[in-house]
Amino acid sequence: MSDVKALIITGYGINCEEEMAVAYKLAGAEADIVHLNDIFLKKISIHGYDILNFPGGFSFGDDLGSGKVMANKMKYKRLVSGKLFLDEIKDFLFDGKFILGICNGFQFLVKMGLLPNINDNLEQEITLTYNDSAKFENRWVFCKTNNNIRTPFLQDINTIYLPVRHGEGKLIIKNEHLKIEIIHNNMNCLSYCTPEGLITSEYPYNPNGSELNCAALADSTGQIFGMMPHPEAYLSLYNNPQWHKLKRENPDISEEGEGLKIFQNIVRHIRFKKG
Repeated sequence: MSDVKALIITGYGINCEEEMAVAYKLAGAEADIVHLNDIFLKKISIHGYDILNFPGGFSFGDDLGSGKVMANKMKYKRLVSGKLFLDEIKDFLFDGKFILGICNGFQFLVKMGLLPNINDNLEQEITLTYNDSAKFENRWVFCKTNNNIRTPFLQDINTIYLPVRHGEGKLIIKNEHLKIEIIHNNMNCLSYCTPEGLITSEYPYNPNGSELNCAALADSTGQIFGMMPHPEAYLSLYNNPQWHKLKRENPDISEEGEGLKIFQNIVRHIRFKKG
């Protein structure tokens, strides 16, 4: 049994939970997939885990905007104990634990006010809305880690190639003050870039038109990390659409996918913290 335990939320249209569980298991952690209702009913406690995960999917069919219904459900839901689930999350973070949201999960974190939470009041400060292309983008993109990152998820990653699968991935910041704070606090930790590693707003390299070319955000502590691309969809070299070319050019290339590194990073970091 691993000393690092990951809790992966499912239910209500989330559909990437199995891939995320595999990612953690390959990274050396124990992973449990749990329906959100089982947490609300206190059958499972988030406090028995080191990292809380919100996978991608189409929660509530994205009918009122991606992630909005699920975010409200989690933000205002009271557990059978009478305590708000959001207060449970606050306690979880106070204990120094971590939260990861990918794609639809990133949208939850943003619309719950957990990211970027610059004013420390859990009010929504940014949004993720319709792509500039006005279509669902389902393809691969290059991303570059920004300097002075505060989150262990991206440790020792310079550029990374990952798939995107979203119709509402355009990040918009509420006002200029918040934008300046995001930049100043190095919260914009992953940016869309060209294959050569040049950060750009140009389509199709930036698939959605996000401000700051943002592909991922972290909070000021580095404990909360949300991203639009899907690292759990690139766990093996053979997930890469160009794997055959890469293998021919370098027969000794690692058969691990680039996305696995993100999960290995956080598992290693948590293990190190535990001593």
